[in-house]
Parts: sequence; C-alpha cells; structure tokens
Amino acid sequence: MADPLTSSSPSPDASSSSSGPPAAPGRPTRRGVLRAAAVAGALGGPLGTVISGAAPASAAPAPAAAAPPELPAQLTAHRAPYINWAGEITHEGLWVCAPRSGQDLADLANWAHANGWRLRARGKSHTWSPLTVTPATGPDARVLLLDTTEHLTAMETVPAPPGAAGAVRAQTGVLLETLMAFLAGHGLGVTNTPAPGELTLGGTLAIDAHGTSVPAVGETARPGHTYGSLSNLILSLTAVVWDADRGEYVLRTYHRGVDEECEALAAHVGRSLVVEVVLQAGEETPMRCLSRVDVTAGELFAAPGSELAARGNTFADFVDESGRVEAIWFAFTDRPWLKVWSLSPERPATARKVHGPYNYPFSDSVPTTVARLAGRMVGDAAWYLAPALGAAQYTVAATGLTATLAADLWGASHHLLFYLRPTTLRETANGYAILTRRSDLQRVVSEFAGFYRERLAAWAAAGRYPVNGQVEIRAGGLDQPAECAAPGAGPPLLSAVRPHPGHPEYDCAVWIDVLTLPTTPGAPEFYRELERFLLDTFDGGHALARVEWSKGWGYTDTAAWDDEEVIGSVVPASYGSERWQRAIGVLDRLDPHRVFGNSFTDRLLRG
Repeated sequence: MADPLTSSSPSPDASSSSSGPPAAPGRPTRRGVLRAAAVAGALGGPLGTVISGAAPASAAPAPAAAAPPELPAQLTAHRAPYINWAGEITHEGLWVCAPRSGQDLADLANWAHANGWRLRARGKSHTWSPLTVTPATGPDARVLLLDTTEHLTAMETVPAPPGAAGAVRAQTGVLLETLMAFLAGHGLGVTNTPAPGELTLGGTLAIDAHGTSVPAVGETARPGHTYGSLSNLILSLTAVVWDADRGEYVLRTYHRGVDEECEALAAHVGRSLVVEVVLQAGEETPMRCLSRVDVTAGELFAAPGSELAARGNTFADFVDESGRVEAIWFAFTDRPWLKVWSLSPERPATARKVHGPYNYPFSDSVPTTVARLAGRMVGDAAWYLAPALGAAQYTVAATGLTATLAADLWGASHHLLFYLRPTTLRETANGYAILTRRSDLQRVVSEFAGFYRERLAAWAAAGRYPVNGQVEIRAGGLDQPAECAAPGAGPPLLSAVRPHPGHPEYDCAVWIDVLTLPTTPGAPEFYRELERFLLDTFDGGHALARVEWSKGWGYTDTAAWDDEEVIGSVVPASYGSERWQRAIGVLDRLDPHRVFGNSFTDRLLRG
C-alpha cells in the first residue's frame, strides 16, 4: 500500500399550494415511452424484458469516430457506455481507462491539464445527479472516465489511534461490500452504510453517503463508530492536487484535524480525485433487523401529541427504541414496510441467522406482477395504474417477508445493512436531509408526510399520477467531530449532515427520498412542489433542509438540477456562506485548472 491508487469521484456529473394541479398533459407517443422503457430494461433487466419480450439489452459503444487519446504511462483508452442508475443520463460511448496506481492518476491529471481534458472517476455509476458526467456530454467531448474498480482496490489494517477500535487503509476503487467484509474479518465494523453494497468507496465518500443510525435511548457511543456519514470516519486521505511551486499535479496526503484540506476533500462532491483513505472503525457487533407491515401510516407519521401518536407506534418511538429505522411507504398504500435494526450481540430465539447480505430475495428482482404493471405504465402510458402498482409492491413485500422467513433476521452488521442489489427495480429519486433536534424528529416526519399525502391525493383527483414508487424515510446522526478519533478534527465541509454553526441544537437528520419510474409524466413538477415545501417549511427554524448530493433536487417544472435559485443561492445558504466559500476556496486551490469537474460542478461549486 505504499503507492496510493484510486480515485474518489462521486457515485455519480414556487411556493406550495393546496389547490389542485393543472390538467393532465397530452399522452406521450408510444415510440417515446418504449424508448424510455428500453433504457429502463438496459438498467434493471426485468422491466425491459416484460415490455419487449426479449432479453434485456445493454447500451452499445458508439463507433470510435476519432482515434483514442494518447495517454501517459502506457495507459490505453477505449470506448464504453455510461448509464447512471435510473438511465436518465446515458451515453453510448465515452473514453475510459483503468489506471493502475496513484502515480498513474497524477500523470493523467498532468496530461489532462496539458491537453484540455477533464477526468471523471466512474465508480459503479449508481447515482442520479450529473456529478460524474452531464446529459449534454458529447461522445467526442474531452472527458476521460476513470475505471477505478479494476486495479485500485487494495486494503490493509493499520494501527488504530486512541479512541478507535481499529483502522483500515483502503484504495477508493474498492466496493463497500468488499471493504465491510474485510473489516468484519478483523472483528471490525461501522454503524451504518448505504443499502447497496456495490458502490465504490471513493464515490460514497465524495457525496457523504449514509445509512440510518442515531443513538437509541440509553445507548452510548462506541469507540471508532459514528452515527453520521461515512465521510466522518476519515482519519487521513491522499489526493491528486496541484503543486503551485512545481507547476504540476502530485499526490499529497492530508490528515484530519491537522490539515484544513482534509475537511474539504472528505466530501468533495466531484471536485477532486481522492486516491486512498485511512478510515477508523469500531468493534463489530451483530445486529437484528425486524420488519413490520402492520403499522399504519397514520400512526407511524402521526403529529406529536395527537391521539394516534399516543398509541406508541410513531417513527420517533421506534427510533428511541432501536436508533436505526427505515420506513418504505409505497404510493397510495397505508401500511409502510418498517425496518427496525438493533444491536444484538446474541441471536434472539425468534430470529433467523443470515450468512451474507441481500436477504430480501423478493426485492432483488422485479416480481412478475410488478413488472407487468410497470411495463403497462411505461409502454402504454397507463400511468393511472400507479395505485395498483403501489398495492402490488406492498403485497410483494408483506408476503415475501413471510415466505422467505425474512421478517426477523440476525447476523453480522454488514449482512443486514446491505440489502439492495443492482437487479432491483430502478427508479428516479429526489433526496434531502432535514437537520433538526431529536425532540422535533417526529414533527418533521409528520409535516412532510401530511403534505406529501395531501398533494398526491390532489394530483390523483385531477387524473395525474406523478409518483408510482415509494417514499423512503430514515433517521441519521450528524457528522460530529467528537465521533472522530483524530484530535482537532472538524466536520466535512460539504457534508449534508455537517452540523450547522448557527444551530447547535440540531443533533440529527431526517433523510427523505421519493421514488418514481423514469419518464413518469409530471414527476419534476411534483418534485418541485415537494422541494418548495421542504425549503419553505424547514428554513432554519425548528429544522433546516439540505439537498442530498447524489439524488434529484433543484427542480423546475420540467427537470432536476435546473433551478438556478436553488443551485446558486439556496444550497450555499444552507451551509452558511463563510463555510461554503471556504470549501470552494480549498477545492479551487487544489485544482485551479478544474481538471476534476464538469459543467454542472462548475455551476454548483463556484466562488
């Protein structure tokens, strides 16, 4: 591990009203929706198969109209397709290479600077936002994707600092699933992870990826663990940066609590190239995951102090009990799929022991009933079937939990935290982190749920169905410096769960996503209504909304990442202008030639 190797680009480049929405727009052409369905099939497989009656297709590389760029260090480039998670950003063929070492990455940066190219780490393309490449990127654009997963995956344990049970040095092309299995083999683990295990470490750190965890009532912090994002585990990192004295890009290591650069690079939103990191870890503790589908949405999302809340089944009640909760609320249904994780050193008598991740086979691929409905909706523009699709997804979950004995599971923590395979139904999603006080957690959840339910019903009454997937709600901690074992550490500057200096009372975050099939008519407009509600309601009083970097946000009535007010003013203000500018200043100094970036990050991260 003397030579750092991989890059950490991200896994990806109107006021609310209670009045009814405008009339439904005209029906799209069959050819258009079938084209969209084909893209969906290329991603997840089953949906496209149902619609076309053929095996899923994959995007074919575009003909190489130009000769490959001549790369340094005997590296070679080839054309390869780029398709993000939901298929909304697709390119038939962009130039890609697979660097073998950290020095390769520095050499590539100097080559790119000299020849007018930009570098983007591709990761596993599990993203929605255009942080890696933008939709408008042409096949002959001077953009080189870096495949960090082929060579840059080394890991080793290193001595742990005081305050942590262990530490690992890892190159950032390694997949999370592989890294967590490596840690578990040494008796180590982390408190939370994202649901997919097939994400690169570099991508997850670039956008401060998270799971769900806050302290349960009576739970004390464990050495080496954090309730915040994975970025808060960083002890040091090595990145490709510009050396002004030497006039070239070089590899440089920065230490948390010592170098201010580390705080900016720990969640750089695609504006840098992190090669390797040293992460702290805690002792591995087995977990239990209980699933329930019997609690009504009315109870789970009840307003604090209400009669329904008094029944003791609110989201906050479950958070108090276990600290780790997720609610999956399918559209037009009234009983969410509730997952409750808890620390459990010994296996409960009723729990089934698991021996690996991804323990919900009924959600690993698209069941026939769901696929047929989704196929009709996309292929025949039968969007009015959204309530039927929601009901079908709930039924699949409820019956699947029983049929596969998955309602009560126990095992290694990472075996329970990873539960989303790439073969699942791929949907588009918005995403926000709502910072608040623990005592206001239920209020935030209830306010959002009430607005969402009312607007969904109003749109349906007008014959419009912009949401056909589900709402996902999680609770998580903030990136508290006290949970980092590096003395003097500060929080990652651009983490969505960085504590707000003006609101020390905020101690947790509610993560909210709303998912729907790609190409669903009216989805951006509906997402804009939700976004305006969140920004207006959680404006720094009892709560504060921030965008989730990898998801959809900045909505106009027709597109995401398109509202200049949100991009240029609202997002920076949510971090505090001084700290926002401080982060951008560091990133610009480390990459003044913008080798690492694209036209979207140029708009977003501007001084």
